[in-house]
Formats: sequence, structure tokens, C-alpha cells
Amino acid sequence: MRRSGKFILRLLLIAAMLGLWEGCVWYFKIRAFILPPPSEVFLALYRGFANNLYPEHIGVTLMETFLGFVLGTALAFILGTFVALSRRVEYFLYPFIVMFQAMPKVALAPLIIVWFGLGLTSKVINAALVAFFPLMVNTIVGLRSAEEDRINLMRSLAASKWQIFWMLRLPNALPFIFAGLEIAMIFALIGAIVAEFIGAEKGLGMLIQSMNINVDVAGQFSILLILSAIGLVLNGIVGMTRRRLLFWDAAAQGNAAAVVEEKKL
Repeated sequence: MRRSGKFILRLLLIAAMLGLWEGCVWYFKIRAFILPPPSEVFLALYRGFANNLYPEHIGVTLMETFLGFVLGTALAFILGTFVALSRRVEYFLYPFIVMFQAMPKVALAPLIIVWFGLGLTSKVINAALVAFFPLMVNTIVGLRSAEEDRINLMRSLAASKWQIFWMLRLPNALPFIFAGLEIAMIFALIGAIVAEFIGAEKGLGMLIQSMNINVDVAGQFSILLILSAIGLVLNGIVGMTRRRLLFWDAAAQGNAAAVVEEKKL
């Protein structure tokens, strides 16, 4: 009952904010091309789905985001592992990685479009580049967070470096890795949209650009609403996977205990 009450309260808060937005637009007579009321935004959202305009572009953006996320996080995990386990690799390679990350991806996106064209490849590469760094940093920090006493204990038991990695370092790093994955997923979506802004044949970013030319502000807000929902769902999927796999993690156990307490109340 307590959880359902909180959910209803959340819905009422959202409804109140939308009502306030609608009221302010009509009371101050704000023109639709500056700030459309929520009623026009939801009408544009309905028309976009009714005309089958949005589903195809949503599918393209999701594909770019997912492939960029997989590519970027795979490379980040591999490279982060080498950097964390080898001081020599860190000394020679890590400065180049940091300098590359310091480059704004918005500035790199036009070059990526020129090199790889307007199709899927350029969007995937840009999404992968944006998603790469958060996971790599978390992987390095997580793999190095294992206690030295435990590592020495396993060495005293004649454990190999491979065994120490799989049995101690990697399990200890998983909470850090999943925290990086949650950030990387959202960043991959942002990277795909940025690349679509620069040049694309399909996708929600391209659709926003075309609506901007036509001064369809309500349509732009409707796509922003879709992107917000997509980001929320993608983040929720990674979070749910984390709770399922890291059942032994202290944070996950704390969440589970909180749920049990709420059910008791």
C-alpha cells in the first residue's frame, strides 16, 4: 500500500507540473513556436505514431545506440583491463586516451560523418566513442580496488594472475563496471543523436533537425519526450540487470532489505 501510494503521488506530481505548464502558456499567451503547451506536444506525439512516422526513426536510433554501446563498452573493458593490470601500458597509453577523450565529440562528429558516410556506421562509431571513457575509468578503478591483503593471500596459495583476476579482481570490480555501464548507455544515446544532428538519413536526431527547419516546436518537444522515455528505459534495463547479477553486492542487498521492509509495513 505504501509503494502504491508513492507511485500515485509521483503521478499526481507529474500531472501537476503538466497542468502548471499548460496554465502558464495560456495565461501568459506564449506563442506555440516559442513554448507549446503540453496538449499540443501530446497531440504531435499521437500524430507521429498514428502516421507511422516515429516508429521507424525510433528503431534506427535504438539500433545505433545499442551497437555503439556494445562496441564502446567492449573496447573500454578490454583496454581498461590492460591499463589496470599493467603499469607499463598505463604509462604509455593512458595519456593518449585522456587527450582523445578531452576532444569534444561534437567537433569530431562531422569528421566521422565525412569518413564513414551518412549511414549506420558513423552513428555507431560516434556513440561508441562517447560511451567508451566512462566504462574504461570505472573498469580501471574497480580492478584496482581489490584489497592487497587478499591478493597476497591468493598468491601465497599459489594462485596464478589469471585466477586472481577471475576470482578476486573481476568480482570486486563488477559494481564499478555496472555503474559505468549505466552512464555509458545514456552516453551512447547522446552520441547517436549528436551524429544524427550532423548528418543522417534516418533517426530521431534527423527528425528533430527537419522539424526545426519547419518550425514544428511541438513535434520537437514530442521527440524530446520520446528520447527521455528511451533513456529512462535503457537505464532501467541496465539497473535491473545489475540487481539480478550482483545479488551479493551490499548496495543490492540494501535495496532488497528496503523492499522487504516496505512490504512488511
